[in-house]
Amino acid sequence: MKKMSVEDAATFFGVSKEAIHNRIRRGSIQSVVENGIKLVVVDEQAKAPQKRATATKSINNDRYYKYLEEQNAKLQQRVDTLEGETRSLRDQKEQMLIEEKEKLERIYKEKDEQLKNILHTLSSKFMLSAAPSEELEAIEQHDAFEAEIEEETPSELISLKKYLKSLKLSEKKMIKTLKKFKELEDDRIVRVGKKIYIDPLKYDYSDLIKK
Repeated sequence: MKKMSVEDAATFFGVSKEAIHNRIRRGSIQSVVENGIKLVVVDEQAKAPQKRATATKSINNDRYYKYLEEQNAKLQQRVDTLEGETRSLRDQKEQMLIEEKEKLERIYKEKDEQLKNILHTLSSKFMLSAAPSEELEAIEQHDAFEAEIEEETPSELISLKKYLKSLKLSEKKMIKTLKKFKELEDDRIVRVGKKIYIDPLKYDYSDLIKK
């Protein structure tokens, strides 16, 4: 047996001083008063169970920490897997966005080409309708050449241009009719080079020439 102060007893048992006072009141440990100071009577062997409990607690703590480490490793592995899947999905998304962008660029490029063609067609038609006299003037430049050709062709044929003039068609109507004959394949039409001749005495052209 050994006598020690309440503070030393608390350190010995690894508890608070209040716990020592409680034990004294419960009678679980003995105490004496010497020279007005309360001393605790301690059996030094009484600490052995405490040491065993501490060792058991230490073992349990080791097992707990090991378990936490294992769980942490599993969680880290799962995090790595999820990060890999996230990177893969992000790469796929970026690739899809790139493909969609290229697809849209191709569509807009095709639409631009179509729009350009439409605008070109409209512009040509507008220029044709806005300045028919200019086109007629260009046609007039070939009159001399037509006259030469007519001299070499049978007398019953007449140039389409001269025949249309004899009908006194409007400039716009004349241009439209000339274009129609140029695009037409008909046995009633005679072509000499780029010039067109007709035989109004032999054939009727009313279906092609509308006043």
